[in-house]
Amino acid sequence: MRNAMEFKVYGNYALFTDPLTKLGGEKLSYQIPTYQALKGIAESIYWKPTIIMYIDAVRVMKPIQMESKGVRPIEYGGGNTLANYTYLRDVEYHVRAYFEFNENRPDMAFDRNEHKHHNIMLRSLKAGGRRDIFLGARECQAYAEPCSFDEGEGYYDEYDKVVFGHMVHGINYPDETGNNQMEVRLWKAEMDKGVIQFPRPETCELVRPVMGMSMKHFDHSNVSAVET
Repeated sequence: MRNAMEFKVYGNYALFTDPLTKLGGEKLSYQIPTYQALKGIAESIYWKPTIIMYIDAVRVMKPIQMESKGVRPIEYGGGNTLANYTYLRDVEYHVRAYFEFNENRPDMAFDRNEHKHHNIMLRSLKAGGRRDIFLGARECQAYAEPCSFDEGEGYYDEYDKVVFGHMVHGINYPDETGNNQMEVRLWKAEMDKGVIQFPRPETCELVRPVMGMSMKHFDHSNVSAVET
């Protein structure tokens, strides 16, 4: 695959929050990572407004285990409250990602050097990423390192198709769609032999508007090209 990287991400806990559980202050993790969470990890490894990161597939390497914890989150009005958060425990995923140039940003055309972006991305991956890596929530710190997507033995390698139902796929932002609208995408998630194949964002049929939003402007004044 062109401009691709394959990496392993792992940590003690993960929280890919089901938005339906946020209403009462409690949080419950999806059983599998969302496309948007993995995209965020890929962008923590390397990102510039010139490119869009895409997630092709994720491979679940360890058994899906849940653990609940009593926490004291901060309330919007001040002070703390009590809540139960249900996390995924002891997780590891193999991820295959790639980038394409963002055609909705003609202002970044001066930075479209495919070869250099790819080389910088791979060097950033070897260094563990340019920014902190976390699995769905800030308190779930994680680590990323290069790997081969198919290497190693995964817990679900011999399992037939598992259907997880409808869940959040990701978020459409104006700079990636060209529309002044923030939207949320939904999809029907399935895992086969431990591998989840993600559809591209533009092919998701269940899209719901969230709010109006405009893209941030980038040019030579606030972005350096990869050649510099």
